[in-house]
Amino acid sequence: MLIGIISDTHDNLLRIDKMFSFIKEKKINTIIHCGDVTNMETLKYLSKNFKGKIYLSLGNVDEMYGLFKKDIDFKNIIVYEKSGELKIDNLNIAFCHFPWLAKTLAKNNPFDFVFYGHTHEPWEETINKTKLINPGTLAGMFNKSTFAILNTENKNIELKIL
Repeated sequence: MLIGIISDTHDNLLRIDKMFSFIKEKKINTIIHCGDVTNMETLKYLSKNFKGKIYLSLGNVDEMYGLFKKDIDFKNIIVYEKSGELKIDNLNIAFCHFPWLAKTLAKNNPFDFVFYGHTHEPWEETINKTKLINPGTLAGMFNKSTFAILNTENKNIELKIL
């Protein structure tokens, strides 16, 4: 199974559409979003234009725009305020927005992967036996527009540059 890992979309619908084109071609039906969607209209756009599941941890900009305070009720988006945990194909996965929280999760829990955002910079490191992955910024703010693909069968991560 392939899973799209995105973060820091910051309302950039053009980049979201480019990412959607790629994941549609690859038949990816699960996305993990590590925060900073920015506003409710972009969240609605994600829900309307992607028919699979989206697991979202909210980020600091989401908080500034009040997404924390709103009831988010989309059939295909599951929202986690600070961090989320999933078990997919026997992989233990956690995700959040902040690097410090990602490191805490990796140090204190037996996860295979912890995904995070916030820095807008793609990054990979290992803590204990946990791979810590930042897919970068889909919006292309301060760095190139990037996202990642997790292959759950072989546990490979591939960084994609739009």
